[in-house]
Amino acid sequence: MIQIEVWSDIVCPWCYIGKRRLERALAAFDGDVSVEWRSFQLDPSTPIGDSRPVAESLAARKGLSPTQVRGMFAHVTGIAAEEGLAYDFDRARTANTLDAHRLLHFAKANGRQGELKERLMHAYFTEGADVADHAVLSSLAGEVGLDAVAAKQALADGAYAEDVEADIAQARAYGISGVPFFVFNQRIGVSGAQPLEVFEQALRQSSLTVLRSPSSSSGSSSASAAGECTDDSCAI
Repeated sequence: MIQIEVWSDIVCPWCYIGKRRLERALAAFDGDVSVEWRSFQLDPSTPIGDSRPVAESLAARKGLSPTQVRGMFAHVTGIAAEEGLAYDFDRARTANTLDAHRLLHFAKANGRQGELKERLMHAYFTEGADVADHAVLSSLAGEVGLDAVAAKQALADGAYAEDVEADIAQARAYGISGVPFFVFNQRIGVSGAQPLEVFEQALRQSSLTVLRSPSSSSGSSSASAAGECTDDSCAI
């Protein structure tokens, strides 16, 4: 069994692209694999309740013009389309993702983490959903077969906050500063939304390895080359 841990954020455009590329590699791989989604917040300082259009918040934070922002969005939207993803940045809203990550741990405890991860990212990038709103989050949980009432209660109770913190602490211990970041068998690290071939190589290598601390994959590269978001910038 190959164990894959993926550190990513729901609002990270390269994370969704990397997810699709990993899934394509897994579809062609003949072997048993488990995937666990780990928490990472690109901007934990985002105010709770800030749901401005993401274009507006990005322009303000980076001092960019509307034309520059549109160009950046067009670039990553085109790459996403190659993976079958329909990004709509005109609808995307700013969101603090802490509660969404807590909900993903709730989903993990109830056997639906992968399904919820996909639903959250689609809701954010395609539907313009506010993934910080508890009513929205619990409704999305219900759509993937989770108990929506229990999900809403877990959010209200502050449940799984320690699990989110543990994921982020582990990311720091591994030296992860940007996402997506994929760890295969706690040994091979792949940074960024790498090409399909890099994930295929990591799977082949992992099938021959035992679990231990991760080392960086020879295929990993910089944010600008591979597609990666960091805590203070996102190469979109």
